[in-house]
Amino acid sequence: MDVIDIVVAKRESRELTDEQIDWLIPAYTGGVVADEQMSALAMAILLNGMTRREISRWTDAMIRTGIRMDFSALDRPTSDKHSTGGVGDKITLPLAPLVASCGAAVPQLSGRGLGHTGGTLDKLESIPGWRAQLSEREMLDVLREAGAVVCAAGEGLAPADKKLYALRDVTGTVESIPLIASSIMSKKIAEGTGALVLDVKVGTGAFMKDLTKARELAETMVSLGTDHGVKTVALLTDMDTPLGLTAGNALEVRESVEVLAGGGPADVVELTVALAREMLANAGITGVDPAENLGNGKAMDAWRRMIAAQGGDPDAVLPVAREQHVITADRSGTLTRLDALQVGVAAWRLGAGRARKEDPVQAGAGVEMHAKPGDAVTAGQPLLTLHTDTPERFAPAIESLGGAWDIEQGNDEYVARQLLLDRVG
Repeated sequence: MDVIDIVVAKRESRELTDEQIDWLIPAYTGGVVADEQMSALAMAILLNGMTRREISRWTDAMIRTGIRMDFSALDRPTSDKHSTGGVGDKITLPLAPLVASCGAAVPQLSGRGLGHTGGTLDKLESIPGWRAQLSEREMLDVLREAGAVVCAAGEGLAPADKKLYALRDVTGTVESIPLIASSIMSKKIAEGTGALVLDVKVGTGAFMKDLTKARELAETMVSLGTDHGVKTVALLTDMDTPLGLTAGNALEVRESVEVLAGGGPADVVELTVALAREMLANAGITGVDPAENLGNGKAMDAWRRMIAAQGGDPDAVLPVAREQHVITADRSGTLTRLDALQVGVAAWRLGAGRARKEDPVQAGAGVEMHAKPGDAVTAGQPLLTLHTDTPERFAPAIESLGGAWDIEQGNDEYVARQLLLDRVG
């Protein structure tokens, strides 16, 4: 095989053959194909796209560069969820134990935050003692004990994706839908779950800003799951406004525990229950309403077992930032907009996120929201509270919030955007 022939074929909008893809992916992973050659191909894919057959074969080739996990030894069906990322998106935290409490096993491999989107592992690591790094044997043990596990993906899962993802990040090819879809699905399929629900975010705080593009991504990922024997559906959900009332690590854990206790913000509860119902249906589990388990203590019991099984103390006091700064409403009226991206950037600048993968994060940093769009506010009342250990971070965080919200007087006809926008699959 000649990599130049492959680059030229895609540059000229021709389909790559199975043989070309099967040679290319391991050759790149093993260093036979150079970064600059793969960069040229990634740009050609961005500009000219791929067919469903090409994307499926590309994904399969990436899976085959590593291991494929097997949970067939469990006595219950497996079901997983993946979110494309947003602001205040703590849904995995209440969702995994909720679904486990209803009879499914949830092997949730999660990541860390980068930029304005939070990372599930960063949030859970604010719990004293909790461990993200588990072996496959430890994962199985936690699944048997607690029904759900949330941990870091091992190095052996789709190693081709790790190398290609880093390349896309520095070559302006992140936005390619075939490459996004194959990146996400290669890891999720290799993870070995029997069923998968995708939460594809749409809006200012999401990677996909446009509903049409988000639907295309969802359809591509659902077809990839189906092609590889994983029952897959996708929900398209709003990310113009942050989810819940917190964006940060320990702040979001507290809010998640409130949901598990039968309370919490209405939008977090709505999305958690909607995704839980899809996960259970995909796993073939019927006759149980996950909403009930948020109120009767079963989901909380599963949470406590899951945290303890990974070394965490579910009763421990969570970290609190040393410094707070309150931003108040400048006038009275109805809050009609709160921009998710700007809130996410503020949380990042306060120390809740990172600019590079190796950067540390502050467990207590983030943004607490005291009102959501549709709420009536009064001049001088707290609108946001900023949390950080390092007060010099307040100024850049406040700067990032310039124009992040609108307060309108006499707006009696305000209509909130629906949280659930569409379903694919």
